[in-house]
Amino acid sequence: MTATLPQRTSASRLRPSDVLRVGASGPRARKTRTALSALGVSIGIAAMVGVLGLSESSKSALLDEISALGTNLLTVESGVGIGGGDGKFPEGSLAAVNRIETVETASAVHDVEASLLKSEFIPSGQTRGLTVVAASESLLETLNGEVAEGRWLDNATSEYPAVVLGSVAAERLGITTLTQPIYVYVGEHYVEVIGILEEFPLSADLDRSAIMGQQASEAFFESDPSPTTIFARVESGTLDATRDLIPTTADAENPEEVTVSRPSDALEAQAAADDALTTLFLGLGAVALLVGGIGIANVMVIAVIERRGEIGLRRALGATRAHIRRQFLTEAVILSALGGAVGVALGIGATYLYSGLQGWRVIIPGTAAAGGFLAALLIGAAAGLYPAMRAARLAPTEALRA
Repeated sequence: MTATLPQRTSASRLRPSDVLRVGASGPRARKTRTALSALGVSIGIAAMVGVLGLSESSKSALLDEISALGTNLLTVESGVGIGGGDGKFPEGSLAAVNRIETVETASAVHDVEASLLKSEFIPSGQTRGLTVVAASESLLETLNGEVAEGRWLDNATSEYPAVVLGSVAAERLGITTLTQPIYVYVGEHYVEVIGILEEFPLSADLDRSAIMGQQASEAFFESDPSPTTIFARVESGTLDATRDLIPTTADAENPEEVTVSRPSDALEAQAAADDALTTLFLGLGAVALLVGGIGIANVMVIAVIERRGEIGLRRALGATRAHIRRQFLTEAVILSALGGAVGVALGIGATYLYSGLQGWRVIIPGTAAAGGFLAALLIGAAAGLYPAMRAARLAPTEALRA
């Protein structure tokens, strides 16, 4: 009689599709808990994606602005106050600056001692911070400015009282269109408004001014012909050399009182400040993401305690510790993946919304979206590791007894 050997049973196997199906069963069965768990991760990811997207969009707008305005513009001012002069250059300073070989074009601005009001019936004290200045006809070209409505000063309009309003001045005076003749009260004269300018990003003072021709300011308002500010556009690559020459050229007697600055430095400083704020907000987003990960870990630990009976039954039916570990680890990753997907969508949506309101070109870095989702998966895996190992260590008899 031949003895028969017992057949070897095949080891229990769990295919990847089975792992996903079993891992997804928990989140499907507890929808509210799943949503709340994923919410913490989605807030962190949305913050990180939104911050990176808005930072890149804002920086792009700044770089476009700098590129359009040019980094070769210099602003020349004379010192005032204790130890300084009266804030004005000698009468021939503009012509002297224009004679510098590396200067492409230069323009001057002159103060006009007159108030700017909508009409004579408004008290003179209510100028709302608006000023009147006279300027060279080449000022718009030097500053790369644009006319929003009407026209700029020319040979004819520079000789009689006519003004071009800066963007802020026009807004405060309630002037939005020039389809019919519009007049403002300058000093003791009604003066026609012939144009409205777009914003001057590199010279905010001009945005709050009414600008008239130099000849008209001297003839009708007895303004001083000495410039108070000179703008110089220089050749590329000669910025530092020209900056050194201008003080002695503009005011040979008091060169130490002349200040030469580059307005685009302010925009570049703003870009640097934006980078610092971006780093700060990314840190806050990372903290929110970490809190979300802790929330997932907490939920998974509770799930292991609640489902001890299920774990014991599966172990009794042949599931190995590795199967249990994969099940709960997959469940944690699914929770974080849901939060990551929602967070990326929220971050992109916030970037589009805010950038659209600001008029920026929308830029969503691919690394921000992909990196944010990957970070969510890693947080989920790390958060689910301990609960998964704890579930795998449960003995079948102990789990079934519970």
